[in-house]
Amino acid sequence: MRTLMTLCLVAAVSAAAAEDKKDPAKKEAPVVAPREGKTETVTLFDGKTLDGWEGYSDLWSVKDGVIVAKNTDPLKFSTYLLTKNKYTDFRLTFAAKLLPGSEMHSGVAFWGAVKPEVSKEPKKERSEYTYAGHLVMFPSGYGMYDLFGRNGLPVDGGPAKKVGKQHDWNDIEVLAQGNRVRVAINGAAVVDWRDPQPERIKEGPIGLQLHSLDKPQELHFKGLVIETFPKDDKLITVK
Repeated sequence: MRTLMTLCLVAAVSAAAAEDKKDPAKKEAPVVAPREGKTETVTLFDGKTLDGWEGYSDLWSVKDGVIVAKNTDPLKFSTYLLTKNKYTDFRLTFAAKLLPGSEMHSGVAFWGAVKPEVSKEPKKERSEYTYAGHLVMFPSGYGMYDLFGRNGLPVDGGPAKKVGKQHDWNDIEVLAQGNRVRVAINGAAVVDWRDPQPERIKEGPIGLQLHSLDKPQELHFKGLVIETFPKDDKLITVK
């Protein structure tokens, strides 16, 4: 009897310990209402210049009406082309394309801050435009990531992989409201996720990612229109 009671006690303690060790990101997230502010539609890219953006000029350029992200030398840290303005609730629509030669993903970063201090020598190691915050990834891996935070977020990239194009243009919509992020790719809703730790959400710039990589890569971006504090809480590009 004592042995049975001991086994039961051990099992109960183990179960409690396992419960305590569960990933906090898997807990049910609170519902944070969309923030209030001025609703306006802004064209972030004029098709000719990088006015309103900042980043390394040798890695980001404009050619034939698209933003070109390209490195020939290895990149130790992911680097970003960043809007000079900051945002919280928004709808961002754009198109992105990964050119053949690399399978590394890119992404759109938001709800965070520029973090050059990830290296001891930001200028030398080229971390002056590194981002700490949320990231919606595409193509390749898809899903979401918490840069310099929780790392991979519990978002299934499977739906995006079914509709995404690896080396062609993808039409993308990111809708960020309150602590909720929704994403559509090529007319299909692929992400609907609430951050269980809304205290991590910050007003921050929008960043286009050129991922750290030890070989050349090239990505193109176009469109890039943002709507601040959207009144419509639905993905408008879903067919």
